[in-house]
Amino acid sequence: MIVAEFIASQRTGFGVPHAIACRALGVSQSWFYKWINRKPTRREQRRAQLDEQIQTLFTASGGTYGSPRVTDDLREAGWKVSENTVAARMSEFGLAGRPVKRRRSLTRSGKRPVAKDLVRRKFTAVAPDVLWCGDVTQIDTDEGPLYLATTEDLFSRRMLGYAMSAHHDSALVTASLRMAATTRGGDVDGVIFHSDRGSEYTAAATGRTCRALGITRSMGRVGSALDNAAAEAFNSTVKVEFVHRHHFATRAEARLKIATWIADFYNTTRRHSANDGIAPIPFEHQMAQARATATPQVTSEVA
Repeated sequence: MIVAEFIASQRTGFGVPHAIACRALGVSQSWFYKWINRKPTRREQRRAQLDEQIQTLFTASGGTYGSPRVTDDLREAGWKVSENTVAARMSEFGLAGRPVKRRRSLTRSGKRPVAKDLVRRKFTAVAPDVLWCGDVTQIDTDEGPLYLATTEDLFSRRMLGYAMSAHHDSALVTASLRMAATTRGGDVDGVIFHSDRGSEYTAAATGRTCRALGITRSMGRVGSALDNAAAEAFNSTVKVEFVHRHHFATRAEARLKIATWIADFYNTTRRHSANDGIAPIPFEHQMAQARATATPQVTSEVA
């Protein structure tokens, strides 16, 4: 069937007569006409539908999903298919996420006293607003660098706060923290915020903001990316899945498109392995519903 389709495509796309294509491939014209006019089997129809759905889901992810996440999407849509099958079909069509590029470190160690490491590489939380993490990364534009500061909840991997500026300083970090607090309704007293020991995080202004919000600071060791691996992982994700796939003429363009990607895709749609393949906001909603259902109802009887 594939050979017959190839012969037909040569005439449609390149004007090669069927007779010449059949002769070149060593098949008879009668065989070609028999197969090209044959109705596809149910298995072939299913495979064609699967291929179409895989390409649709891959495109919907911005061309970033690999076979595990595409398989999750297919199963959610009702397909019974293995990850190996999806991987083989994606390979057939050349569908694959882009490779990770090496990250340039922006950390400049601060001179002020720093906080202790309260996390020790345990980047999980039992509930929202227990443990946050953050980092700063650089986005290249034609106007020059744009810096992105993030504040992420490690319960759901939801990006609560993010700020972008041409300047790499404490004002950028505090803007991200304040946005995170606003996202959570303003009451974030007791949250632990983990970061590296960059100068923007050890700055006095950052300390004042954390104290005002009731945030306890935690910091990894100097020069150890693994001590802030969760925040580094998001930097890699936004770079590989979005930034490296676009060209930004201005900082304003980059700021708008990155904010839109975080709000409309990363937080709401993109499957996250830490959440069993569920996007951050839906994961928070599911966990809240599960806990509400599991909570025993207290009733009182009126005598």
